[in-house]
Amino acid sequence: MNILSYGGGVNSTAMLIGLHQRNIPVDLILFADTGGEQPYTYDYLPIMDQWLETHGLPKIIIVQYTDQDGNRLTLEEECLRSASLPSIAYGHKTCSLKHKVAPQEKFCNNHPLCREVWDRGERIVKFIGYDAGEERRRNHAVVYDIQDRKYRNEYPLIDWGWFREDCLKAIEQEGLPQPGKSSCFFCPSMKKSEIRTLYHRHRDLYDRAIAIERKAKPNLITVRGLGRNWAWEDFVEGDKEQTAICGLFPETDLPCGCYDGG
Repeated sequence: MNILSYGGGVNSTAMLIGLHQRNIPVDLILFADTGGEQPYTYDYLPIMDQWLETHGLPKIIIVQYTDQDGNRLTLEEECLRSASLPSIAYGHKTCSLKHKVAPQEKFCNNHPLCREVWDRGERIVKFIGYDAGEERRRNHAVVYDIQDRKYRNEYPLIDWGWFREDCLKAIEQEGLPQPGKSSCFFCPSMKKSEIRTLYHRHRDLYDRAIAIERKAKPNLITVRGLGRNWAWEDFVEGDKEQTAICGLFPETDLPCGCYDGG
């Protein structure tokens, strides 16, 4: 059984295209929704679903984190409740593990086909979207992959020698629009140019990000805000002239420190 974590970005989109071209089956495609994805990521999901249906592949299944009572809890809500920033601001990645990895694992743990594979003593193949320029990440994960009794991770883009440029080309040749990079709209890994873009193109989302920062501010000790050693709000308020030049900063260039399959 083969499953793929779809992040709505370039790598995972290209990986699906490459797998189809090579007639490699994909049984489950999971998208973990933190509740705070970039607008273009949500817009891309139906586009990709249409492509998947046209090519005889399963549609994307959206999974979400729920609390112990079964209630939906977004990463944004969690930050506001705890008066804290996303964990990556403090140098950790628990936000990605909790809101990206855990919901997918929970879904698989309760999926009949997955349970059948494990009952047979076999492992599920999980396709990971590291491209050929990220081989160090695969090397770092080797020890954990070997110890995993439930999943056997495979890295098709690395095996095919596909770098990011190759991924972009594959998407273009397939006639699909280019997706943006997967990122929450309040991700501490966003660059200043991206914050300026968010401020102008999605002011409502910028305001929600600032609400997280303001709520956490009284509790911050080692960091100053969403920029880690600087606050988003201070940057924007002190940089009014530059924020007016939003056309220079494409909203599709939004790298994130978290990885969920690209």
